[in-house]
Amino acid sequence: MELEAKRNHDPDLNDWASIAWTILCNLRDQSPLVQCITNYVSMDLMANTLLSAGASPAMIHSIEEIPDFTPHVRALCINVGTLSPNWLPAMKAAAELITKSGKPWVLDPVAAGASGFRLKACLELVGLKPNVIRGNASEIIALSKASLGVTKGVDSSHESIDAIDAAKSLAQASGAIVAVSGAVDIVTDGNRVVGAHNGVPMMQKITATGCAVTALIAAFVAVEPSNALEATASALSIFGIAGELGMDIAKGPASLRTHLIDSLHGLDQAAVFSRIKITLL
Repeated sequence: MELEAKRNHDPDLNDWASIAWTILCNLRDQSPLVQCITNYVSMDLMANTLLSAGASPAMIHSIEEIPDFTPHVRALCINVGTLSPNWLPAMKAAAELITKSGKPWVLDPVAAGASGFRLKACLELVGLKPNVIRGNASEIIALSKASLGVTKGVDSSHESIDAIDAAKSLAQASGAIVAVSGAVDIVTDGNRVVGAHNGVPMMQKITATGCAVTALIAAFVAVEPSNALEATASALSIFGIAGELGMDIAKGPASLRTHLIDSLHGLDQAAVFSRIKITLL
C-alpha cells in the first residue's frame, strides 16, 4: 500500500500531503459510520465535522443500544467531557465491543486530572486499549503521571511541546497513538514524534473544536486503521487547514465556526498540498 511504503522512510511535506489527501479521499468515498459517545456541549460540532469531512456520525450513548449498534460501526469516539456515572458503563461496553470486532476507537480524556472520579474513569478507559488518545497537554500529562493536578477545566495549563515526554511514555504504556493538541499538535507512537503545525489561534475561542478533531481522527483511523499515526497527524492537519481557510473570511469565532465547517466540506487537493505542515520532531 502507498501509505505503508511512505512509512519506510521519513516523510517530507509532499509525502504528508499525499498521505493526508489519500486518506481524506478514502473517507469521502467510504463514508464510514462513526459512533460518538460524547458530551452535550460538543455533539453538534462533532456531528457536523464528521458530515463535512464525508463520514456518517451516530451520537448513540444508551447502554441498551450498545450491543446491537456498536458492532456495526467502523470506529468509535469516546469523549468524557460531561462524564457521569450513568454514561461510564456504556463507554466501557462500547469500547470492549469495538475492540472485539477488531475496529479502532479513540479516547478524548477531557479534563482528566480535574477530579479523582474523572481520572479513575479515564485510566479505566485507557486500559480498554484505545487506538488513539487525543488530549491537550495537561490531560496527557495527568494520564501519563496517573496523578491529580490543578487544571483549568477543559483548558490546558501547559503547551503541547511540554508534554512530549509524557505523550511518549503514555503511548509506550498504553500501546496507543497519543496526540497532544496545541499551537503545534504532537503525535507519537512512543518512538516517532511528529508535529502538525496547521490551524489558527481563533479556533481555541470556539467550544468543542478539540472534541471535533478527535471525532475526525476516529473517521481517519476508520479508513486507515493500520497506519494510525499517519491517520491521526493527517486529521489534525486537515482540520487545521480548514480553520486557516475559514479564518481568511471569518470576522470572529462565530463566523469561523461556520466557515471552518464549509472549508472542511470543500477542501481540495490544491489546498492540502499547498498548506499542509507536518514535520518530524
